[in-house]
Amino acid sequence: MKLEKLAEVQRKLATRIVERELDLAEVKRVGAVDVSYRDKKARTAFVLCSFPEGEPIRWRVVETDVTAPYVTTFFFLRETRPILLAVKGEDFDVLLVEGHGKAHPRGYGLASHVGLILGRPTIGVAKKPLKGAPEGSFRKVGKVYVSVGHLIVLEDAVRLVKALLEGGYPKPLKLADKLSKGWS
Repeated sequence: MKLEKLAEVQRKLATRIVERELDLAEVKRVGAVDVSYRDKKARTAFVLCSFPEGEPIRWRVVETDVTAPYVTTFFFLRETRPILLAVKGEDFDVLLVEGHGKAHPRGYGLASHVGLILGRPTIGVAKKPLKGAPEGSFRKVGKVYVSVGHLIVLEDAVRLVKALLEGGYPKPLKLADKLSKGWS
């Protein structure tokens, strides 16, 4: 499929993203996923943590073949499959995804795509803002940029990430990042 066609699909799917308040008092478990690459392999780490303590409950690492090239603003093509395999069967209240949600030029980044597929609240957490992201679609929290993935509003996403910060990064995502890079 050509990128122009995929961009149109992203714009259409962006209209399906739901923003709604999330009662953080009801959140007990937060998941986080990150993917790293080596040669033609992707290593995806999922970490489940308590909330608000951020203590790890369990984790899983999945290695898969890379099936799509890296193309800026089409990150979902490359990372959705490994992430879905890593979170399969896991129970969490909110999922932190290393990547953008609505803070994307077409308002539909990886965190939104994963959230829409799973039908669960997701938050995009990225180290840098994307050029062309809509004004007001993200907020800097500690050393990261937070955006709505799906089924949460930006204010609640910011409060949740702030509660989990450790050294400027949300602890569950920091753990997932470290595990994803633990190639043997």
